Amino acid sequence: MKRLLITLSTILLVMGLAGATCSRQDVGMTAGGIIGGVAGSELTGGSGVGTVAGAVGGAYLGRELSK
Repeated sequence: MKRLLITLSTILLVMGLAGATCSRQDVGMTAGGIIGGVAGSELTGGSGVGTVAGAVGGAYLGRELSK
């Protein structure tokens, strides 16, 4: 149930950001951070450190790929 809630929240947030008037890099950074945070949480079994590390890594990667 927790996974489903996180997944649905992520999808809704990404869809909401798709219509925002942010720069492409900002949207890439935000989406990367969300996806990285969820992935980090899942890979480390819900560890806070793993979630933060995944979010930071995902945000950096999303910003760089959107250039």
